[in-house]
Amino acid sequence: MKSTYNNKSTHHCTYKLYPAPNFHDQPHLYTNLSLSLSLSMGQTTKLRDIIGLIKDKASQSKATILSKPSNPSLQLALLRATNHDAFNPPNDKKIATILSYGHSSRATASTAIEAIMDRLQSTGNSSVALKCLITVHHIVKYGSFILQDQLSVYPSNGGRNYLKLSNFRDNSSPISWELSSWVRWYAKYVETLLFVSRVLGFFLASSSNTMEKDNQEEKISSFMNKDLLKEIVALVGLMEEICKRPDYLDVEGNYKLVDKVMGLVGEDYLSAINEVSVRVSEFKERLSDVSFGDSVELVCALKRLEDCKERLLVLSTGKKSLMESFWGLISEVKDRVGPDMVYKDEGKLVNWVRREKVSESARFGERVLISGDSVGFPSRRPRQGSFSYSRELMESYT
Repeated sequence: MKSTYNNKSTHHCTYKLYPAPNFHDQPHLYTNLSLSLSLSMGQTTKLRDIIGLIKDKASQSKATILSKPSNPSLQLALLRATNHDAFNPPNDKKIATILSYGHSSRATASTAIEAIMDRLQSTGNSSVALKCLITVHHIVKYGSFILQDQLSVYPSNGGRNYLKLSNFRDNSSPISWELSSWVRWYAKYVETLLFVSRVLGFFLASSSNTMEKDNQEEKISSFMNKDLLKEIVALVGLMEEICKRPDYLDVEGNYKLVDKVMGLVGEDYLSAINEVSVRVSEFKERLSDVSFGDSVELVCALKRLEDCKERLLVLSTGKKSLMESFWGLISEVKDRVGPDMVYKDEGKLVNWVRREKVSESARFGERVLISGDSVGFPSRRPRQGSFSYSRELMESYT
């Protein structure tokens, strides 16, 4: 069938109408259509990768022009460490370059932290966001005292929580969409890690905490029961956050970037196990002097921890003897405290927990919320500001 349309400019347009393809009679058309769609998706992915590469090169070229050749700028180092490559984690040497800014002045360290957070907050790319979070995690584990201190007090004026990425979505590709769930979880995990470190008074799993580790048992033996409980509850909260990680299978093909994240988290997990073990062992020696209320809180915390056992064991397949010893200790202390001091009066247990939740919430209100929802590390650290945690995280510990 032919048709001709005559417009005002007297130009003629001729088109043909062909019958619709019959997929039932011509099944090979399904294969052709599927192949075309696959090629289209592949081309889209390649185009996205090319665009990401161009962005990286353009940004790095600009930073290179603005910096001295013999001393690459912080911005250039950050761009190289947090590029758009969705398949590979940031290079350790490039992250080390960023960490080196913590060996200078406090102002330089503050500038480095601000640059990382600005990049994290401004990007809509899941790979870039994950690499920014990996860089922050490296600062917690391997950064200098000055760099860690600046991380703990950023932003200096309180307010915006730079790790609140619960609404992060990158729908530019199926891979980016899957990695977005890791960005949301990892940001919450790092925030929880900083919160727990604040409770402990030192950065968990940090290579710079050798002095605290050497004097750990002696220091913990002098703690009051309520202080031990506070730290145990915080550490259990961190382990619960680890259990909320997305499924590995959802990001098949991007395991290198995800494995980097879980490698760092796995090291934190082992450190958390050690910290919990020392504190629970101390409670084991004090059982005869533990009040009913403290016993209830201890059992509740240990029960929460046991609920995470199966999910956590996946992270420690090569530490069988350590895990058996740890979980044996948790079960032993819980069982010794439970029948004697908790389960005799179930109604009293419920009433006590409710009353304690209100009391603890009130204490947090006086200590934290009135001062602008900000919390800081102990006074022995040089304090220049406060870190603002999300209200959801604060409420989870009340």
